[in-house]
Amino acid sequence: MLKQLFAVAAFITSIVICSPAIAQKTTPDTVLTGVYITSIHDINFKDKEYSLNLWLWLKYKNKKFDFLHNLEVPQAKSYTTSFSTIDTTGGQVYLLMKLQCVMKDSWAIDNFPFDKQKLRFSIENSQFDSDALVFRVDTLGKHFDPRFTLRGWRVDSLDIKTGIKKYETAFGDESLAKPHTEYSNFRVRLQIDRDAMGLFWKMFLGMYVAFLIAYMCFYIHTDSIDSRFGLSVGALFAVIGNKYIIDSTLPESTTFTLVDSLHGLTLLFILTVIICTAYSLRLVKLEKIAQAKKFDFWCAQVLLLVYLLVNAWLIYGANHVPVLAAIPQ
Repeated sequence: MLKQLFAVAAFITSIVICSPAIAQKTTPDTVLTGVYITSIHDINFKDKEYSLNLWLWLKYKNKKFDFLHNLEVPQAKSYTTSFSTIDTTGGQVYLLMKLQCVMKDSWAIDNFPFDKQKLRFSIENSQFDSDALVFRVDTLGKHFDPRFTLRGWRVDSLDIKTGIKKYETAFGDESLAKPHTEYSNFRVRLQIDRDAMGLFWKMFLGMYVAFLIAYMCFYIHTDSIDSRFGLSVGALFAVIGNKYIIDSTLPESTTFTLVDSLHGLTLLFILTVIICTAYSLRLVKLEKIAQAKKFDFWCAQVLLLVYLLVNAWLIYGANHVPVLAAIPQ
């Protein structure tokens, strides 16, 4: 019985000792946050940036948050507040502002021009970490204007979440036990799909015309060997020039993109045309004219069929790639 009394006394003592520590741990204030995107424009693939206009509103009780001065947009190259209004009636701060942002982002160009992109926007409070402030999404209503047009693109979906962003640094605060801080953030991800077919033909029509010029060598008489070689070599340089023009509009990439695949395939087939022409010339020199004509005929049919099939396979694969595989998260 005495042991049981000691156990109860120890339990009560532990509760009394721990209760101040429990009381000291406060619940972070909640900031109800919403956005309404009005326009996206000036998408610059070469410089990896775009412009974003949106309305942002925040509702909270702690006036120290002061989002007018403490708002942080981590992925923005620059941003300006063109309009803001504050209402503090009812013991709650309601802040509405219009932001004009120039955003930096990475592009997924492996399947260009059949690419899908996710545009990212996030905010944090630069003065208060996640122990003091957490965001909550205002889900009421729409989050982007369905009437705004993004030329050459289709708006597929919009996803809004909140989370915790970890920084492996104390930002110079020596009172922290380890260099680690966490801030609550509010994230918006807008997925857009490119309306690609018009752009595809605009960029690759010259390449296909160059291939067809080289391909027509099979239908030039075997006596005109100089003309056949001249057309093939000219087509070769035309494809190389077309590739340089397209690459100049895209950011640098270490991966083998669809643009690289189509141009590489075309160069390989034009080279095959030149090799076949050289072999046909050899047959002519051996006075095997009939055999040379038959060889040209079969080469023309096989090369064209294989070229079309491989092109169709590459384009279909790029146009139907899963979104998660195409876009980095």
